[in-house]
Amino acid sequence: MGNAQRGGNAGNQPSTPAGGSDNEYMVGRWPGEHLGMPQTGSGSMASVMRRAGGVLIDWVICWIVAGFIVMNTHALGGISTLTYFLWLVLGIISGWLFARTPGMAVLGMGVARVDKPGETVGFWRAAVRTILTGFIFPAAIVDADGRGMHDRATGTAVIRS
Repeated sequence: MGNAQRGGNAGNQPSTPAGGSDNEYMVGRWPGEHLGMPQTGSGSMASVMRRAGGVLIDWVICWIVAGFIVMNTHALGGISTLTYFLWLVLGIISGWLFARTPGMAVLGMGVARVDKPGETVGFWRAAVRTILTGFIFPAAIVDADGRGMHDRATGTAVIRS
């Protein structure tokens, strides 16, 4: 297992290699080059399509759970509202504890810190990242390194594991 998969000393957390460039506005030869990430394989930036697939898997999981809950009670709202809130909770809890959501895990991705490679994402970073994704920044808006605006704001990147 490579360091990007093990996360250095952080258990099974994804991590980025140290030595990223400070020139964040220059377009690299591949996404993540300026962050010190490899072009392909473990530790490289996950594509927008792969990340969208992960979100779709997470959304379907939450939709199924919401359907079962709504069958028993409407006290928590309709299926759409409940699906959305379950998705927020799933993103925060799984991002905090595992540095990946179930959809990311299925598609071989994880969230890694780019400011301190090898360290865990942590609760607050996972919460802010998920809330920004759900309420403010569309995750498909990416910079030259392929990071979503929510990842730039929290110092993280979605990488292949």
